[in-house]
Amino acid sequence: MSVTYRKPLKQQQFLPGKLFKFLKNKYMQKKKLVIGLFGFGCVGKGLYDVINRGNETGQVAFIKKIVAKDPLKKRNISPAHLSFLKEDILNDDEINVVVELIDDADAAFDIVSAAMRNGKAVVSANKKMIAENFDELYRLQKEFNVPFLYEAACCASLPLIRNLEEYYDTDTLQSIEGIVNGSTNYILTKTCAENISFNKALETAQSLGYAESDPTLDICGFDAAFKLSILLIHAFGIYIKKAAIFTSGIHRITEADNAYAFARGMKIKLIAGAFIQEDGSLCFFVLPKFIPRDHILYHVDDVFNGVIMKTTFADTHFFSGRGAGALPTASAVLSDISALGYDYKYAYKKLTGNRRKKTSTNFFLKVLVSFPVEKAAIVQPFFTSIQETFTNPESGYFTGTIHFENLQRLKEMDDTISIILMDVCDTGVAKQNKFEEAEVEESALSKPDKLTPEKEVRYLKIFGNKVDTKEGKTFVMFTKKQPPPAARLGD
Repeated sequence: MSVTYRKPLKQQQFLPGKLFKFLKNKYMQKKKLVIGLFGFGCVGKGLYDVINRGNETGQVAFIKKIVAKDPLKKRNISPAHLSFLKEDILNDDEINVVVELIDDADAAFDIVSAAMRNGKAVVSANKKMIAENFDELYRLQKEFNVPFLYEAACCASLPLIRNLEEYYDTDTLQSIEGIVNGSTNYILTKTCAENISFNKALETAQSLGYAESDPTLDICGFDAAFKLSILLIHAFGIYIKKAAIFTSGIHRITEADNAYAFARGMKIKLIAGAFIQEDGSLCFFVLPKFIPRDHILYHVDDVFNGVIMKTTFADTHFFSGRGAGALPTASAVLSDISALGYDYKYAYKKLTGNRRKKTSTNFFLKVLVSFPVEKAAIVQPFFTSIQETFTNPESGYFTGTIHFENLQRLKEMDDTISIILMDVCDTGVAKQNKFEEAEVEESALSKPDKLTPEKEVRYLKIFGNKVDTKEGKTFVMFTKKQPPPAARLGD
């Protein structure tokens, strides 16, 4: 078999020169991107450095103007590039891309919405702004036909959103679960693995720049809830505001919770999760969770994030990487900028198609709930069944099965109660009666292995003489209290 090589035909044989040049410029090469940058903090400076480095290798993007907040702050950039008026970017017709990297969600929304109305493409990393204003931002994208990309708003360097939009478009997603906040993961790494107090771990995180001076958004789980709100749009085609996402942060975790995890070789991680039940309904939450040693998230420590996606056909995929920091975030922003060079925009197929999910609160979780000892009688009726109980003169805990709606009521009722997820019960369990009588096992709990001397000392410090060792195994002796029948409050 012979192969004849033919030289490429000249463009004149197909198209007039001007038309060929037009089509080549439009479809065969990246368009020139002129950027207006709002914010010159850690991420903005990182992006500026990365883009300048890229321009040395021929990248078709440059920053024309930077708008900063503080005119008194010294910055190592040319004054010609710097401004303190947002109009210098928004009203500049040459600037076709606005990159928003400020920490004020309200001001960010004003900038982003004005940029869209002026026909400019927008890239943002502000998860709070996006999660709180998505309806309006989505409307503006459609009305003015402009792209709005925000990969960096979820887990910094992890490429989640575009994968959810494109790769997971044809394969039905069953669940998404992961560590999406680097600050809390750093704090939990220190408290669980290194036996450092919560306050000391928080101070260290703040000193390293991993947590804000006001850490409320991180430690109360709100940051994770904002990110989950955005991920739900692209994963399942549904917009859920943060206020509707059940959220319990790490600030309620007690020393006893850490000791419970430590003794069993587990870690506590703040998890944002969503899953599809057998009836097709969507369930979601943000909760601290016990992670066993054989779980893939067990080794995701410090400021790293890790997200697991499970699909119908491809089974399980795992994404892991730095979830905080100037350069990882700048890398995600730069990826969005690069995509704009090819006129990429989110299609929101799941949001606009017929695959939108209904939500449900009708499911069961296995949890550990710890509390001041005087609250035991209040907590107990919320459980459907109880597997373990423990009390000492100051505090106690129950482990067992609880209906999700009961868990919501329990959290809202008392802020001294700590909730740690152990597992999501089989979705078929929700078909059972929610109001079964709670039962308490009165036998001892066998540990999977013998406690090391270090763990034994730490455990005894928390639980006192409630620990007994027999035949090489360690047991926690249960209190014998028969709980009243469990029922949802208000029924």
